[in-house]
Amino acid sequence: MSGLQAHVDDYLRLRRALGFKLKEDGHLLGHLIAHLEAAGATTVTTELAIGWARLPEGVHPNQWAKRLRIARGFASYLHTIDPATEIPPPDVFPVCRQRATPYLFSQQDICRLLGEARRLRHPLRAASYEALFGLLAVSGMRIGEAVALERDDVDLEAGLITIRKAKLDRSRLVPLHPTATEALRRYASERDRLCPTPRSHAFFLSSAGTPVHANGLRQTFREITTRIGVRTEAVHPRIHDLRHRFAVQTLIDWQRSGIKIDERIVTLSTYLGHVSPADTYWYLSASPELMALAAERVHDRFGGVR
Repeated sequence: MSGLQAHVDDYLRLRRALGFKLKEDGHLLGHLIAHLEAAGATTVTTELAIGWARLPEGVHPNQWAKRLRIARGFASYLHTIDPATEIPPPDVFPVCRQRATPYLFSQQDICRLLGEARRLRHPLRAASYEALFGLLAVSGMRIGEAVALERDDVDLEAGLITIRKAKLDRSRLVPLHPTATEALRRYASERDRLCPTPRSHAFFLSSAGTPVHANGLRQTFREITTRIGVRTEAVHPRIHDLRHRFAVQTLIDWQRSGIKIDERIVTLSTYLGHVSPADTYWYLSASPELMALAAERVHDRFGGVR
């Protein structure tokens, strides 16, 4: 193992101990070290780091900026050990922050999504996907959090889910509505009937008795949303949009109930697993229904805007 690779391993170990997963960073830093060593360098230089960041041709500059950001993070760490290390500047490549336009699922869309999931060929796969899509819609959980659930994480007596593998390795509790708890209870009974000897302790099982894989879930989601007419050439809904819909619908319900959103946003932020309410405010985007309700509140309070 080279000296640079040993430093990379120490750097990743340190940051992962702080809660960062850094899966992509670990992969790309290995390529960076190979690039530096091929050039005969014993440390990071600005010229070599920028040259490495630009290696992929025909990609968006955002990709170059991400690669350079990863190189800068390691260079900043290495500079504390080897002062000869150069830290590349942060603004070499223009960054265009693009945010996918969310598709706000209607209640009818979700019912059709679950109905098509029930029609999947293998009965265990059908039951698991219906339960998973339903849970994502009513809890706002991330897809990675849902597929990582183990049986001990889902307390069907208390109606409480424990998420142990959230972002930054943070854990949180997700209380469920009684109807959601009952739906998961029915799924668990069907799962155990269809697969009495599973190969995993996962709560949601594939047709093989192993944990449901997120990529397979996404692929099936794309197929189902195409079949029900939600996915078109112009509209590309993501599973993550179910989480977005949950957040927006929560605000709509609060508006209808006359609840002061600023007093409750911390609750929603905590429920969704965000680090701060600012993340939740950014995460939410306007919907026609939400804006109409907000306008009504303004009119009722101030008699309209002049």
